[in-house]
Amino acid sequence: MSEQQAPALRLGTRRSKLAMAQSGHVAEAVRRVTGRPVELVEITTYGDTSREHLAQIGGTGVFVAALRDALLRGEVDFAVHSLKDLPTAQHPDLVLAAVPVREDARDVLVARDGLRFDELPEGARVGTGSPRRMAQLNAYARSHGRTIETVPIRGNIDTRVGYVQSGELDAVVLAAAGLNRIDRIDEVTDFLSVDTVLPAPGQGALAVECAADNADLVAALAELDDPFTRAAVTAERSLLAALEAGCSAPVGALADLQADGQIAKEMRLRGVVGTTDGSTLVQLSTTGPVPETHDQAMALGRELAAEMLAKGAAGLMGERAH
Repeated sequence: MSEQQAPALRLGTRRSKLAMAQSGHVAEAVRRVTGRPVELVEITTYGDTSREHLAQIGGTGVFVAALRDALLRGEVDFAVHSLKDLPTAQHPDLVLAAVPVREDARDVLVARDGLRFDELPEGARVGTGSPRRMAQLNAYARSHGRTIETVPIRGNIDTRVGYVQSGELDAVVLAAAGLNRIDRIDEVTDFLSVDTVLPAPGQGALAVECAADNADLVAALAELDDPFTRAAVTAERSLLAALEAGCSAPVGALADLQADGQIAKEMRLRGVVGTTDGSTLVQLSTTGPVPETHDQAMALGRELAAEMLAKGAAGLMGERAH
């Protein structure tokens, strides 16, 4: 069947500039593997229209529910999410068909006057909508005998960077992956080391989801899957689930491969949970063989979560988000 005859695949995406950019990348890859045209179907989610802070509206799933509803109603064939927005519980009628190669997982600073984090003035106002970032940035500042004021903000990248440009804030913290995907990485004034700020579980990775009963599409989308990225984010999300925390909880996690030359020998999983003022952090890591199955990756996350809970992590997360 020629591409002209093949019906277009409908890709459900949020309307934001970032979502459209990352969905466009996936659409191009799907065109290559299927030979079929792909059209973007823009869907507005509750998380896009609500002006409340993410921690107040629950975080988990607020950007995902409308896309999933469209999938279940057959209005779109597949959907692309930022993986960190996806609830950790698998939907019974949907399948995570592909997790493509991960972008840069780090958080970054966009500050006035080109300042790095260590150059910010005492009491600098730093904007972020993430309790996870607040906890770690405040803890880092405290450990260096400094204070910053973390200011909760919402909005797209333009809005957030605008707070710095207008002088309302000294800096904002964003995900490197988002700025990379919309070609604005040159605005970054400091890349925050994962030793300073662990990213959100799944940060920098995309989730390609479709109906579980569409076997042909599941098989086609699987061509986009990167097994190492999938193993890493599975371990990170397993940690999050075992801590019973939603994506608005102050939990950071990162799994990375420990390579010996070109051969990946082990996977290290690091996790952190803390109070947003940075006064208390529980930060631990574990290392194991590179997971070869979903269950092995899940086990790595549960193991580290159990150690963190034993060290008092549960008491640091405030409201449990389910």
